[in-house]
Amino acid sequence: MELETNPASEASEIVYEAAPVFRAEHGESRITRLVEQQSAKVPSVLFLGAALAAMSASFVLELAGKRRASDFIGMWPGPILTMGVYNKLVKTFGAR
Repeated sequence: MELETNPASEASEIVYEAAPVFRAEHGESRITRLVEQQSAKVPSVLFLGAALAAMSASFVLELAGKRRASDFIGMWPGPILTMGVYNKLVKTFGAR
């Protein structure tokens, strides 16, 4: 007789649905919905391209000896990619 490795494995297959949260304080304003609708129209590849362009510009400025400008432009890719993630979430889940 062969024993199962994990006798409780069937218990972990239970799927629980998340409870919906509909509270007035969690509602979005008209402005937020408008921003999300407009943001969803922007292609996701635009954010990736903008981040790559900022990295390239920073690199060129560094080679040109413009250290301060290079550092300034070099800080842009992180926030640009974060905006791209927000854009993707809005497209995937929509305004809630």
